[in-house]
Amino acid sequence: MFEQAFKNIDDALRKEAGCASELDYTEQTSWLLFLKYLAALEYQKAMEAELEGRKYSFVLDAAYRWENWAAPKDAHGKLDHNQALSGPDLIDFVNGKLFPYLHGFKQKATGPDTLEYKIGQIFGEIKNRIQSGYILRDIIDHIDELRFNSQAEKHELSHLYEAKIKNMGNAGRNGGEYYTPRPLIRAMVRVVNPKIGETIYDGAVGSAGFLCEAYDYLRPQAKKAADLKTLQESTFYGIEKKSLAYVIAIMNMILHGIETPNIVHANTLSFNLADIQDKDRHDVILANPPFGGKERPEVQQNFPIKTGETAFLFLQHFIKMLKAGGRAGVVIKNTFLSNTDNASVSLRKLLLESCDLYAILDCPGGTFQGAGVKTVVLFFEKGAPTRKTWYYQLDPGRNMGKTNPLNDADLAQFIELEKTKTDTAKSWSVDAKTIDPVTFDLSVKNPNGGEAVVHRSPQDIMDEIAALDAESAEVLQGIRALL
Repeated sequence: MFEQAFKNIDDALRKEAGCASELDYTEQTSWLLFLKYLAALEYQKAMEAELEGRKYSFVLDAAYRWENWAAPKDAHGKLDHNQALSGPDLIDFVNGKLFPYLHGFKQKATGPDTLEYKIGQIFGEIKNRIQSGYILRDIIDHIDELRFNSQAEKHELSHLYEAKIKNMGNAGRNGGEYYTPRPLIRAMVRVVNPKIGETIYDGAVGSAGFLCEAYDYLRPQAKKAADLKTLQESTFYGIEKKSLAYVIAIMNMILHGIETPNIVHANTLSFNLADIQDKDRHDVILANPPFGGKERPEVQQNFPIKTGETAFLFLQHFIKMLKAGGRAGVVIKNTFLSNTDNASVSLRKLLLESCDLYAILDCPGGTFQGAGVKTVVLFFEKGAPTRKTWYYQLDPGRNMGKTNPLNDADLAQFIELEKTKTDTAKSWSVDAKTIDPVTFDLSVKNPNGGEAVVHRSPQDIMDEIAALDAESAEVLQGIRALL
């Protein structure tokens, strides 16, 4: 129903000089979608208040409401072209009045969990990149066709928005950090099995894929109004450092049905682990922290195990943020299991001694589009040391890639076998007593004769590159001779 509107929005953005990639398209669609959603939310709340004989106090002043500046209607409910701004007038209003007004909400808000604060935060982080007021007018008209009234409409919009996030993940630049394959997230949610009443946290929230999938998993279990209120207000928590991802996370959660998401815009790693108290901890952690980053020495000072590797700092943070008895599913690169540097060894020791690392899912290459590293998922429960770890080697039986991504069927066997930790040709258990007490090596070594991974020597690789270069030169020479 709304697919054509989204396609038209993208077509319009492609003509806009200020927008260069899928990342820009998603950013610009997000702030407009948010304002359209806000109009629908305010209208709904005003109607409810009227039915109850109350007066509704609008969040936005009249001049800044969608129905007044973006889509004023005539007596027949059609766009009133005499009232609707366009061209330079529209750009002047958006850049000179609308954005400064909305950014000012951060100061007015009573706290970070309010809608006012979210409005102020979003419009302080994002900029209008659309330079042509005529293109912006065209996009607004398409956004105005979208409806947020029913659950079915929100559901469709959330799917279309997720598709945009997925395209961002394929858009190069650093798009991959916004998108963890949804089948993998769904499998992680099912294994960790959150319950209504537990809190769920992602300290590297990205586009909020983990929180949205956890909400979709718990929503059918909400049988009474109190359960829904709990899911809406006090279940999902996240922190995101990057401005664009923060805005996308908020919009994604709103479209999934969470009106005022508890997402904080901050650098998770800037919090000192020593300051985390019991009230800050969570029952469930689901995350895919960024890896490969190099954190500054002052950030590393917040952690007992000093390392520049971002993912290893996040793992320390997650262990600390779990309540006793809390469960976690965390994606990490597979070299974490075997690296011999002091930080890796110390971190594996900490994990094995303070948590029950009950399962490791070994993901095939190509699980993450555009990422050159292989990953594993660690499943652990805090509060008792590891006695036994069950490994599962995921083998979809095909090469993974952009046109052949991971799907839910690929993970069905893993989800089923994990319940009983059954041993098969692709799964096995390792007793903690057999783990080397010096290296704490947790490498994936299939005892059932699984394919051994042979790492080629750097010399081998260099020789092959030289041979390929020589071959290319020969081919080019042959082509030149023909010209």
